Amino acid sequence: MGKYGKWITGGLGWAIFGPIGGILGFAIGSIFDSTEIHTNVIKGESGRNGFIVSLLVLLSAVMKADGKILKSELDFVKKYFLDNFGPAASQEAMILLRDILKQQVPLRDVCAQIRDNVDYSSRLQLIHLLFGVAYADGVVSVEEQNVINAIASFLGISTQDYESIKAMFVVNINSYYTILEVEPTATNEEIKKSYRSLAIKHHPDKVGYLGDDVRKNAEQKFQKITEAYDKVKKERGFN
Repeated sequence: MGKYGKWITGGLGWAIFGPIGGILGFAIGSIFDSTEIHTNVIKGESGRNGFIVSLLVLLSAVMKADGKILKSELDFVKKYFLDNFGPAASQEAMILLRDILKQQVPLRDVCAQIRDNVDYSSRLQLIHLLFGVAYADGVVSVEEQNVINAIASFLGISTQDYESIKAMFVVNINSYYTILEVEPTATNEEIKKSYRSLAIKHHPDKVGYLGDDVRKNAEQKFQKITEAYDKVKKERGFN
């Protein structure tokens, strides 16, 4: 099974088919022909591993958006997998990403496959992670924003949810309000109501089944929402 053994035997489920399967087929070759692999796919953690592979495929599109692949971006991805999955998985992820980066990703088709197999809360988490990589050099370029915007649209992410996550990385004067998905003219009660709704929608428990690593990243997103709410409360003087 070679260098991709842990990924495949963990079970990729739906991700071995369709456009993502084609991309993985290029990288992994004939490994999917093994009977052992097909048996383990049925028994494995296909939701979690499918999410991880989806992330790698989408990351490749974002990293190539501005025509250059930065070391800071690669370091971000490596550190994310190292911190959350350990050295062996991190090494495998980087090798797999290297092979995926050599290909053209049919973004609309890939996103359609992800949309059909990944729940909404997990798709929100994908967008958050994509912005994290794009921001690895301290700025999200216009080209990167355009690709992430397209991905969000193809994944069926609402405009409000997309702008809320984007505002966590692309700062403007109304970022806190944007994160809370309200206008600066909103009433205090409207802000409270929106915060309660976002707290439910983005709660880390929504993606807990994908593992502690993804949950940890979701907690960071949840914290951004809480921080925005606290800033607005302080600015307006309400509890």
